[in-house]
Amino acid sequence: MKPEETIDFHIRWAWAKMSKTYNAQAAQVNATMPMAYALLSIDKDGTPATKLGPKMGMEPTGLSRLLKTMEEQGYITRKRDVGDARKVFIHITPKGQEYREVAKQHVIAFNRHMQNVIPADQLATFFAVMQIINTELDNNRIFGQ
Repeated sequence: MKPEETIDFHIRWAWAKMSKTYNAQAAQVNATMPMAYALLSIDKDGTPATKLGPKMGMEPTGLSRLLKTMEEQGYITRKRDVGDARKVFIHITPKGQEYREVAKQHVIAFNRHMQNVIPADQLATFFAVMQIINTELDNNRIFGQ
């Protein structure tokens, strides 16, 4: 089987191009696509650090490095929960809020463009197929696990 005949090839190929495109936009404001994704994933009232990783599909180690960088650059702050000191909430700073809005506009522009060039029935099929792939991955059905 040739790589271009596999499902994962096309997902990786598209994701690599999307990442490159989004990172080019983020670089204009001295940020990265993962930073933007994190900011878009944080709730207005803050998000528990333990919930952010699963929400973004990131492992704890990578997320810790990302959050440390974002905190150093002034995009977020970490605050311990008053009632339970074990809980840490991630909050967006005013600087982070500004970049979050920029990132949001880029995501909206990307999606509008794709919705304009891809027929609605094909988009519906794409979303349905991706849901099946995610369900199969979530249920570890791929390799008989």
